[in-house]
Amino acid sequence: MNDDFSADGGPALFRLVRFWSRRWAGQAVGELGQVQHVLLLEAVRSSPGEADVAGVAHQLGLDHSGASRMVKDAVAAGHLVRETSEHDRRRAALRVTGSGEALLAAARQWQRHVFDDLTASWDEADRRRFGAYLGRLADDVGA
Repeated sequence: MNDDFSADGGPALFRLVRFWSRRWAGQAVGELGQVQHVLLLEAVRSSPGEADVAGVAHQLGLDHSGASRMVKDAVAAGHLVRETSEHDRRRAALRVTGSGEALLAAARQWQRHVFDDLTASWDEADRRRFGAYLGRLADDVGA
């Protein structure tokens, strides 16, 4: 087994995850509640078809009650609305509001800024290639 992180992508990936999981809340778009809203809004936006609490819970790896609390908080903050589903009137569909879209745009701007800062010493071809590989990995895992 190779212990050299520079040659082994798995451990390097998890070092990055650990690094950012500790720093995200303090440096991101705002306070912890905003970070949770961003995660929830991203899950709603990436849901195939109509987003609902069960689908969002699955995407975020939460139980239904945890996702439901996050939805309630995001609705109260004005980032999300619950509407009657077009396909099943017994279900509630989730939709991102204009305020939620603005929060997502600010989060993406911050994410791009962080990526640019982290790779500032790289040549442009390497930055683009790495960005493309990250996008590919995220697409492959359904993130």
